[in-house]
Amino acid sequence: MKGGVKAKHGGQTVLFLLLLAAALFADDFRAEQNRYPRVRAARAAAQPPLEALFREAGLSYPPWEIFLRAFKMEGEMELWARNGVGGPFVLVKTYPICASSGTVGPKRREGDLQVPEGFYRVSGFNPTSRFHLSLRVDYPNASDRILGDRRRPGGDIFIHGSCVTIGCVPMRDGPIEEVYLAAVDARDAGQARIPVHIFPCRLDGDWLKLERESWRRPGLMDFWRNLKEGFDIFEKTRKLPRISICQTGEYVFSGK
Repeated sequence: MKGGVKAKHGGQTVLFLLLLAAALFADDFRAEQNRYPRVRAARAAAQPPLEALFREAGLSYPPWEIFLRAFKMEGEMELWARNGVGGPFVLVKTYPICASSGTVGPKRREGDLQVPEGFYRVSGFNPTSRFHLSLRVDYPNASDRILGDRRRPGGDIFIHGSCVTIGCVPMRDGPIEEVYLAAVDARDAGQARIPVHIFPCRLDGDWLKLERESWRRPGLMDFWRNLKEGFDIFEKTRKLPRISICQTGEYVFSGK
């Protein structure tokens, strides 16, 4: 009995220490970001309206968790957030994507000018970007490495300021300040993985309009139908599906 009590309290102690370490690391991250002049300027200019957006959506700020979703044909980037773990995401704001390169369809090789399509995460923060502020997207993911050029799939994909792009997702400087701060503050609150979903278009209603874009590229409609599975889960539940990738490069979803 005593051994069981000791083990129980020992487990709680370990959990507490892990949570404390995560909190300390998160605090260091925000402080590190605030050392940069552009982040400090964004705090002064963009944080008050950003906090107002969260209040209007019934959300706390700083955010517990955020999610970014982009649509290439519509030229839109959505910022979603939720309070706590397990609840539904709420749309905070839809931003215009102010430039584009390539066409609909996934990125498959270096130099093809394509914006990726698929399920990604923020993998880095650049407060001194040539394009004001930028968030790195973790392209190529495991699916891209299987389905794309395995030697030269390309990389350096960002969500960034300034209206120029070669395969990235550009926003104007004001919008990227809001998105960047929300990502920094979610990361600071402990969200280690910020999802970024990029679609050719909104895959609801008359999404089969993509057929005219796919006839020259065999397999493209199958790829988009696979993306639609993940899109539909979020549309139905307002929760993110758990995503894995099989040996053929296809996304596999759970959480329906």
